[in-house]
Amino acid sequence: MAGVSRRYPMLRRTRAMWVSRRVWQPRLVFWIGALAIGLVSVGFAVLADKAQDLFHALTGAPGGWRWYLPLLLTPAGFVFCAWMASAFFPNSQGSGIPQAIAARHLRDDDDRTYLLSLKMVAGKIGLTIVGLFCGASIGREGPTVQVGASLMLQAARWGGLTQARGLILAGSAAGIAAAFNTPLAGIVFAIEEMGRTYEARTNGLVLTAVILAGLASLGLLGNYTYFGVSHDTVSFASDAGLIVACGVIGGALGAAFSVLTLKATRRIRRWSRYTPLRRTLLIAAVCGFVVAAVGLAAGGLTFGTGYAQARSAIEGTPLPWYFFIAKFVAGVATGIAGIPGGIFAPSLAVGAGLGSALGVLFGSSAGIAALLGMAGYFAGVVQAPMTAFVIILEMTGNHDNVIALMCASMLGYGTARMISHEPLYHALSRIFIADAIRRKRAETAASTQVEAA
Repeated sequence: MAGVSRRYPMLRRTRAMWVSRRVWQPRLVFWIGALAIGLVSVGFAVLADKAQDLFHALTGAPGGWRWYLPLLLTPAGFVFCAWMASAFFPNSQGSGIPQAIAARHLRDDDDRTYLLSLKMVAGKIGLTIVGLFCGASIGREGPTVQVGASLMLQAARWGGLTQARGLILAGSAAGIAAAFNTPLAGIVFAIEEMGRTYEARTNGLVLTAVILAGLASLGLLGNYTYFGVSHDTVSFASDAGLIVACGVIGGALGAAFSVLTLKATRRIRRWSRYTPLRRTLLIAAVCGFVVAAVGLAAGGLTFGTGYAQARSAIEGTPLPWYFFIAKFVAGVATGIAGIPGGIFAPSLAVGAGLGSALGVLFGSSAGIAALLGMAGYFAGVVQAPMTAFVIILEMTGNHDNVIALMCASMLGYGTARMISHEPLYHALSRIFIADAIRRKRAETAASTQVEAA
């Protein structure tokens, strides 16, 4: 072997490279970080489901003697989550995806730490679970993105990795892949929604992180489809009108959600500038009461993620016609309440409800209508059509409807762009970037005054 090494110096250098600690240690830390994202995502999913089940068990069946409990529990839970998020876990409010996008644009590591840290991981997971226990219309998928980005950035600090922007992208993609068991959607999400301007050199990071996080998830939960398996197939001859309606109406409704959320969030921030904590808690209490009232009026259907309702519609059981309206209102109220929680699953539930209602009007299959409604509405909310149809394909295990879902997604995206020119996540991310700039200026001014004194 020594003779071979002398004859081929390149082989000797390659062996030395792999033996070098400086080479294998960062890679090992990166791999462990990706596996950790998968494991944490699975634990987060299990606890979130248990919290939601506990809320329904505690409040009882609709019409029972405990019907009034959400009117007390939900506002109180919103106030608690808003207080904890403001006082102990700042920048944990909302989905978490805007924070991850903002962190990619920030260059200073201290600024990124305000948005992505292990402390943030604990707060995001804990408060999202509390929110679901209180009946909030939130999901865990967006928070999993912030959790994944935080874990990967922390792994980078421990391992001496320098590609912070690429690692945040990889952690975000791994979070989506592990949350939904949708590896392709994780990659597409990284390219389309997180990156916007994608860098080819991050290919390996994203792919490796998605694979390792996916393996950890599969090892614990097995291979599954998030919404079960859909066997219905679109017939373009008879369902063309439904595709157009789901795309256009879904996109318009999704854009309305984005516009309302953005405008309300900005006004609330201006209104709360001088007494932030007191007014934040007041807004949280009002929003919690609205969510509770809407949930009770809808027979409890709008509490939580909406996963059960969306799956029921996909499997062929039409939802009540008013479900998508009630879930939409609950989603807006929760989104502006200042509590941690995502909009992925609730948006898919609104889309399923809209599609179900349109399916009844068009006399189409409830399952097909729900899929198309999800594609149109979700594409309208996030303005990311590729992510919309890929994630729905992977979550339902039905690849016979690729073209139909692509059409609904593109119609939803196009309609939303005509109504709202700001993609929701990127518009919200600019708020966190502006906060970081103001904080940096304040620190600079303070240090200048100290030096002058």
